Amino acid sequence: MRLLFSIGAVLVTGMFAGGDVAGIAAPGPKFESPRLALLKNQPQRQAADRDAQTVDVELILAVDVSYSMDMDELAIQREGYAQAIQSKEFLQALKLGPNGRIAVTYFEWAASTDQKIIIPWRLIDGPETADAVAAEIMKTPIRRASRTSISGAISFAMPLFDEDPYRGLRRVIDISGDGPNNNGTPVTIARDAAIEKGIVINGLPIMVKEPSYSTMDIDNLDFYYEDCVIGGPGSFVITIKDRDKFKEAIRTKLLMEVAGRMPERPVTRVAEKDKEPRVNCMIGEKIWSDRWGR
Repeated sequence: MRLLFSIGAVLVTGMFAGGDVAGIAAPGPKFESPRLALLKNQPQRQAADRDAQTVDVELILAVDVSYSMDMDELAIQREGYAQAIQSKEFLQALKLGPNGRIAVTYFEWAASTDQKIIIPWRLIDGPETADAVAAEIMKTPIRRASRTSISGAISFAMPLFDEDPYRGLRRVIDISGDGPNNNGTPVTIARDAAIEKGIVINGLPIMVKEPSYSTMDIDNLDFYYEDCVIGGPGSFVITIKDRDKFKEAIRTKLLMEVAGRMPERPVTRVAEKDKEPRVNCMIGEKIWSDRWGR
């Protein structure tokens, strides 16, 4: 929360004690100019403006649209976010927040230079604004693109917070994807840069298909997200291993992000700097290099 301070004008006038003294009448009420009244009311107006712009969380939804995601998965993913935002559980969680509103933006990503904003920053403070955001998500044509750059998505997301007209008690980047980083800077560099700015990164690893050569999927993508992608206080991973649970997982994740909660199962991310993660954080780059020699 950012506090704004202003200095109002102070008018000092002499006061005569008690009514009429030695034939001199006590002064009548002083005239207050419109400008002076405006200056006196400025701190209250600024405080009201500040409160109107404060939200419980600034939430960036960063959604993978790489070719490893099939069209059915992309459609379910879109529907999952739209339905989660409209759900009664989400709206109830929204009401329970100290401000009862959040700011959200939604973009799709693939390669390190391929990010597309689907929804610019929007305020959600009840059913009407939630329905409007859900409708925006659903009306945009589904697309697919090459490569997978989680680091590119994080780097693209960070400056978006500076463009948000609202100020959140928390700042969260929500990354969903079905494979490891294989393009752009190493994912841990981007993750650590975000954490240094006080940003929390949560993950939604999608593991509904068996790993294959053509899609560059890996075993233990959940471990990869826990050890290499997420970070910040209270960060968590919710894994999707069943296509039928896709929408449920998205709704659960959004509810926790709005409420500032974590799953019951704690993340077992290897946090100690002197320990190696369970999954090589450069595994995606290695697979790509081994297959195509670049």
